[in-house]
Order: sequence, then C-alpha cells, then structure tokens
Amino acid sequence: MIVVLKHGVPGEKKDQLIAWLQALGLRIHISEGEYQTVLGLVGDTSAVDIDLVESLDIVDSVKRVTEPFKMCNRKFHPESMVIEVGGVKIGAGNFVMIAGPCSVESEDQIVTVAKAVKEAGATLMRGGAFKPRTSPYDFAGLKAEGLELLKIARKETGLPIVTELMNINDLPLFEDVDVIQIGARNMQNFDLLRELGKVDKPILLKRGLANTLKELLMSAEYIMASGNEKVMLCERGIRTFSDYTRNTLDLSAVPMLHELTHLPVIVDPSHATGIARLVPPMAMAATACGADGLIIEVHNDPIHALCDGAQSLRPEEFAALAHRVRAIRGVL
Repeated sequence: MIVVLKHGVPGEKKDQLIAWLQALGLRIHISEGEYQTVLGLVGDTSAVDIDLVESLDIVDSVKRVTEPFKMCNRKFHPESMVIEVGGVKIGAGNFVMIAGPCSVESEDQIVTVAKAVKEAGATLMRGGAFKPRTSPYDFAGLKAEGLELLKIARKETGLPIVTELMNINDLPLFEDVDVIQIGARNMQNFDLLRELGKVDKPILLKRGLANTLKELLMSAEYIMASGNEKVMLCERGIRTFSDYTRNTLDLSAVPMLHELTHLPVIVDPSHATGIARLVPPMAMAATACGADGLIIEVHNDPIHALCDGAQSLRPEEFAALAHRVRAIRGVL
C-alpha cells in the first residue's frame, strides 16, 4: 500500500502519521520527491482503514500495490534511483560504462586492460576473481589473489571494482570491493541475497538464464527488504530456441523494468551474445532503448584468454564502441 501526501505537508503532521502506521506493525519506506512525498507501507496492511487515512487533510491518495515486490516498486519510489560508486553516479540519466576482462589472469593483464578501458571512457572496471564455470575442468579464477590484483589495478587507474561473489563464506574477502556482482546462476540464492541486504555496498544483480522479470525483481526485493537499497539490475540475455548466439538479449526488459522499478538497469551484451562482433551493435541498441549503463568484456589478448575470449573486445574495439555509445547518448 502507498500513501501519497499533499505538497507542503508540515513535518510534524507527517511524523505523527508515520508513527501511527508504525504502531500498526508496518515498516514505512519514505520517498521524498520534488512535488510529493510517498509513504510505502510494507507488511500486513489489512489493519489499515483506507477510508480513514484518505480522510486526513495531509493525504492526497491511498493505493494498494498488487505486485508482490514492494521495496523495488516504482509506485513506492516514483523518482529514479541514483547510485554512487566512488564518485561515479549511475541511474536517472547518469550513464556508466563498466569494462574489463571476464577473468583476472595476472597483474600485467588486469592493469593493462584497466588503463586501456579508462582511456576509452570506462568509469568502472569489471574482472572476475571467482568464476562459475559450466565445466569443472575450466579455469575458475584466481579467487582471493584475483581480488588483490583488482585492487592493484584500481590503485593504478582509480577505477572502482565490480566483481562477482559466489559464496556467502567469501563475503569477508569483498569488504574492499566497490560493487558486488551476483551472477545469473545465483540470482535466486536467497540466503546469499539476504546476507547482501546487510551490506552497505552497491549490488549488481544479474537476471537468471531462464527467469522472468518478476522473478528478477523479487530477488532484488530480498536484498532491499533486508536493508540494502543500493541494487542495480542487469539484463544479460536469457535462454531461448536460438542456436546461433550464446543467449538472447531481451532488450524489451529495459523499458519494462524502468516502468516497474526505480532501480538502475545495466545491460551485458557480452554474455548475451557470446560473440565479440555482435557486442557493439547490441550495446548500441541497449543504449538507444534507455539502459543506464553497459558492462562489456574487454581483453588485451582474447585469443589466449583463459575465459570467454570469444566474446571479449580488444581495447581498440572497446574504444570505438565507447565513441559510438557517446554519440547515441548525445542524440538521446
């Protein structure tokens, strides 16, 4: 349920209403806009007398929210969220380019790529230290050592780190990571999501390979309901009948998610296509349809990459793509 207050409501009256609603056992999410204040009521709202609340002189309207997701619902928070990472703003018109290799392989590799993508215009650096792999025989990342190498690259370039967490037990190692990524395979790892709700750190939550948008939003709800509202959603392609690309990039998810939620929406065309030459056109399409950012895999030597070289751009290819993306953003 949401309660929309009239413009210019005295703070004392607003506090009295909030205290009364809290006394009914409800949690109140407050969204302060330029022209109105929205109170999101979370919990069992059956005890709330809608007619009584609507009759109050400070209340403009009362509406029931039928969707199961509440905290990430745009009805609760009409204004688009802006998440700040190391001075970089994401969301509400602030566009971000996140770039780097699929896996951290060595200090020279990650520092070289980080410098190249920064020069091309990237403002955050991605790199996998813990890698979920389909085959148990594939390279699964340098783990804790990889995190240390990412920190070296951050020191060299100033780029904040985005890297994937797979296991709750490894969470203490991520204390100095700027953005924690939750991959597609862990989107519905609810115990992990609850723990991330206790962390004061931005979370990049990827859509599962066969999950609906509602399921993605419910996973975001797990994190937010546990206390952490700094969540970014990532469309990274879903499994369909296509047999020519790794996945199918669902670009319709971007405007649809913007309708449903105030959270920033990032697009990953690298994992969606699995083919480097398809990454630029899909990245440009994602930019044109309103994504708040892109996460692109870039490697200085894709042929010899230990992970996902086929979908990785070379630094010069990323630079050319970044130039085109900026041109599209200029038109928008």
